Amino acid sequence: MTHISGEIEDMLEKSFNNERLSPKDGVKLFTTKELTILGMAADQVCKRKHPENYRTYIIDRNINYTNICTSGCKFCAFYKAVEHSDGYIIPKDILFKKIEETLALGGRQILMQGGLHPSLKLNFYEDLLESIKTKYNVHIHAFSPPEIVHFSKLNRIPVLNVIQQLKASGLDSIPGGGAEILVDRCRNLLSPNKCTAQEWLDVMREAHKLGMRTTATMMFGHIETIEERVEHLQKIRRLQDETGGFTAFIAWTFQPKNTQLAPSLSSKYKDIGLIGSFDYLKTVAIARLYLDNIPNIQASWVTQGEKIAQLSMKFGANDMGSTMIEENVVKAAGVSYQMDKEEIESLINDLGYEAKQRDLYYQILKTTSI
Repeated sequence: MTHISGEIEDMLEKSFNNERLSPKDGVKLFTTKELTILGMAADQVCKRKHPENYRTYIIDRNINYTNICTSGCKFCAFYKAVEHSDGYIIPKDILFKKIEETLALGGRQILMQGGLHPSLKLNFYEDLLESIKTKYNVHIHAFSPPEIVHFSKLNRIPVLNVIQQLKASGLDSIPGGGAEILVDRCRNLLSPNKCTAQEWLDVMREAHKLGMRTTATMMFGHIETIEERVEHLQKIRRLQDETGGFTAFIAWTFQPKNTQLAPSLSSKYKDIGLIGSFDYLKTVAIARLYLDNIPNIQASWVTQGEKIAQLSMKFGANDMGSTMIEENVVKAAGVSYQMDKEEIESLINDLGYEAKQRDLYYQILKTTSI
């Protein structure tokens, strides 16, 4: 049997006994090289939380309603400045066509996000939501916290009121995008024009108080320290203790190509490189152990590819995420994986589980198998 250090063994024992890991424990787990043992522990905890004989996925589409953005995040290769010739605001006829294509493929949900547009007022987004709900029976998972905070400041309306008005217009849930690392040292360096860590958390708190469900995310592998990764997880866990409103946690690795952080474009960031599968799988496992109050951990095949995403289902993940009929942001950073419903089901089946399609609330929509 593989020898493991006493400290790591004690921490894993705490997880087995439903004892909460401390931030100090989290840092030690991030520094361990004992990936196999960590993965086995996370898999056991996952099976205890999800003893069912199936694993899940969702069919949806990521629709970017605009790529015009004033944030100018250094890690983003997707945004365009206001004056850029390739900037756009999606016309309704194209939006509707994308929704119809999604529904035709068995989707029940759209993920809709965009840049921080400097002149689109709140009534634009209310009209967008109302026009979708008038025509289609589809779940709208839209507007991450940076967008909500931007709407609040642009319209001089409190965040709570912004969410209430969007909810009344048809918004069903809020995605966890824009979290990156919830530490302002990182945010001030990478995205100083975007919401603070506290503002991100406050948006989610207000949404949860209104009965809305949201997801939580982490983009790692750029300028953050190990301690800051743990601080990020700690803040999410603390808010979940308070509200219980997060349905899932999704971690993905930073993709530097075509961004201001690309080593080829700036010697200042020459030490930033692609995070490998080892660190990705370790992070998934730690998320399962540390975020003991979040029921679902999602794999990120969009950044890792199908094989590592499949393996992550043995490292604590219980969900393969979305078919991503359309995805533009990661693709702009030079990474483009694609999988359809049948491929996702096959990956789940190969692990010995039945593949089932879910909705945002992890309610099973139908049983599918190959």
